[in-house]
Amino acid sequence: MFVVAQESPENPKSPHGAWEYHAHFILESEAEPLRIWLEVSEKDNGANRAEESYHNWVLADQRMAAALKAKGYDYRYVFAEGAGHNDGKVTRQTLPEALVWLWRGYAI
Repeated sequence: MFVVAQESPENPKSPHGAWEYHAHFILESEAEPLRIWLEVSEKDNGANRAEESYHNWVLADQRMAAALKAKGYDYRYVFAEGAGHNDGKVTRQTLPEALVWLWRGYAI
């Protein structure tokens, strides 16, 4: 899930790109029947960038988790300490649990 401004050209309905999801779209819409697994690494893309850049994935994911909680979504938020973007160690540690959690209750 993209949670930062990556859109080019800019869309007037979402001037800050996907940053709008946690800032407005989720909070201002009816909740959907979804399960969402959200993982961000401590040293992920833009980790040291200012909020005003709309490119700090760590801040965006923290706020996405808060927005999902506020709307009552079934979600899991994982913060990978010391890890970087797409860290293979984190993926190997969290993917099995993520798949089991996301697909629980579905018929095989």
